[in-house]
Amino acid sequence: MSAHAKIAVVGAGAFGTALASVAAASGGDVTLIGRDAGSVEAMRTTRRNEKALPGIDLPQTLAYSADAAVMRGAGIVLFAMPSQAQREAARSLAPLLAPGTAVVICAKGMEKGTGRLLTEVLEEELPGREIAVLSGPGFAADIAKGLPTAMVIAARTAEIGAMLAQALSGPTFRLYPSTDRIGVQLGGALKNVLAIACGIIEGAQLGDSARAALISRGLAELSRFVEAHGGEGITVTGLSGLGDLVLTGTSHQSRNLRFGIALGRHGTAAGWSGDLVEGAFAASVASGVAAEKGIDMPITDAVARIVDGTLDVKTAIGQLMTRPITQE
Repeated sequence: MSAHAKIAVVGAGAFGTALASVAAASGGDVTLIGRDAGSVEAMRTTRRNEKALPGIDLPQTLAYSADAAVMRGAGIVLFAMPSQAQREAARSLAPLLAPGTAVVICAKGMEKGTGRLLTEVLEEELPGREIAVLSGPGFAADIAKGLPTAMVIAARTAEIGAMLAQALSGPTFRLYPSTDRIGVQLGGALKNVLAIACGIIEGAQLGDSARAALISRGLAELSRFVEAHGGEGITVTGLSGLGDLVLTGTSHQSRNLRFGIALGRHGTAAGWSGDLVEGAFAASVASGVAAEKGIDMPITDAVARIVDGTLDVKTAIGQLMTRPITQE
């Protein structure tokens, strides 16, 4: 495995396409793998992924395939499918991944039903491979357009992290290596929960002061959760925590924020017409884990209960504002 290894990106949605695009534009040997042969052929012909990233040209050097077998021999494989699909993908693709292959998780969430981190899930399904995680503030369209973006790549060792950062970074896409896989993953997963909460505040017209208070108190909550899982609390003040939350908690490009706005306007999830967002799954999982471990997570608990319909927005705000006053 080296910085010049063959790279395969599994998942031709917006984020997978964007990551494949920047890696290929930087001179890498990159193949984007999608499930639908027709869509893959359309990308090969037009050099665009109009469904996921309309109007954005993809590099001439990027290769495409609907055959997962092309990932044989790849030194770096990016898993760019949703968090709840990671275990199934790892299990089905395991025969194609040689020992020592670096598998990079490009999803933000925890496994529903088990509450496990995605690194734990993939290490169980893919023993002998190097499992890393990519997270941080980066919208797919911005990345694919070549707009300046900085994110984090967390690996088991500093050496592996540095190699992956070099292999996947480009002139407009910078990855910072880390060894705190726990903190980086939980920052990426739970910032989606806090982004929903920011949306609720916006939808309920509670003001920017309330949003600022929620971001700061939410980060304190996230730090407690990270430390309880053996991660480093300071990680949440970086790109994969604060940076990602500022992006998804303020930009209307964020589906989690828009979902929260619908909750804030209508009081329940009934006002949302799209698919359930990652933050909704993460809120439920994290709230359950926090209860089991005795971690104080009032914002996460409130979001989970609003999403599942057992708490209305007005009551949730009242409960949060009347909690006992303690030291910050």
